[in-house]
Amino acid sequence: MLEDTIAAVGPPDEPAMNAARQLQARLTKPAGSLGALEELSVRLAGLAGSCPPPVPAPAAVAIFAGDHGVHAQRVSPWPQEVTGQMVGNFLAGGAVVNAFARQAGASMTVIDVGVAGPLPVAVDEPDAAGPDTPRLVDASVRRGTRDMTVTAALTRDEARAAVEVGIGVADELIAAGAGILLTGDMGIANTTPAAALVAAFTGVDAAEATGRGTGVDDPTYQHKIEVVRSALRRHRPDPADPLGVLAAVGGLEHAALTGFVLGAAARRVPVLLDGVIAVSAALAAAAFAPDSVAAMVAGHRSAEPGATVALRRLGLTPLIDLGLRLGEGTGALLALPVVTGAVRVLHEVATFDSAGVAEK
Repeated sequence: MLEDTIAAVGPPDEPAMNAARQLQARLTKPAGSLGALEELSVRLAGLAGSCPPPVPAPAAVAIFAGDHGVHAQRVSPWPQEVTGQMVGNFLAGGAVVNAFARQAGASMTVIDVGVAGPLPVAVDEPDAAGPDTPRLVDASVRRGTRDMTVTAALTRDEARAAVEVGIGVADELIAAGAGILLTGDMGIANTTPAAALVAAFTGVDAAEATGRGTGVDDPTYQHKIEVVRSALRRHRPDPADPLGVLAAVGGLEHAALTGFVLGAAARRVPVLLDGVIAVSAALAAAAFAPDSVAAMVAGHRSAEPGATVALRRLGLTPLIDLGLRLGEGTGALLALPVVTGAVRVLHEVATFDSAGVAEK
């Protein structure tokens, strides 16, 4: 599945992008007056291979949940049990991501790809999804990763299995009609492997890639940086081997998100990235298939420093910057109307000729 998906990822369609640029120049507005929205519409035309591209709807957010052996190194003040408890909160509709999904009219799917503790009974019927009825899919590869400071977090087979979970979820959601996919995540301590992934794929020092996550104090923050450094020294992951990097220092949700991005790119459907967990996975996706970046839209700039490092490497400009660092898919959901608006302009705004408006 992974190799077939990578092979299906292609470059953006240049004629469609040129047509979108030409259409933008004829619309009843000053050239460039919509700023970043204009280039976004061009990118989405290139992804779809048509001008205008399809309106990115309906939206489907997938929250991949997993636990982390590195939690034993005391990199987070939150107990590991919170991962499973928050999955229950998602299913009950009580989290921030639920509120934002209801506002956006987006469906929610929660995928257990590696939660350590018990969860509610899984319900995986595709027609169970909706803005008010999140569904839980049991796709657990293992009950949490190993401690990456002691040994590899995953075997290569486990990392591949998690990537393929993400590909499968993307395929299913698109087959069910989703016009845009949104990334979500849940996993106590998951900003630590995210920092390791960012450092491994970009070459920056651990201090530049590591943030405070859920809000650690100064001593814990310094310790967290050293934990990331220790894992990178132990494994010396090779960025040319993305599966090996995910196995050495990644998380199950990071690997699944990598596949989710690749699956969207292979089907030429945009994927709206959330915060540092998503963009660290996007680095892995780009290492597998560089053209997958054409499908990526950066929803927001996370307050986690590693997110800015990753976005810079990917060449993506975030649509909003609100100092968010919650995860779950919240930033991506807030950015969704911006993406939709960029495409609606190409569909609905009159040209100077059709409106009878004089040009400059």
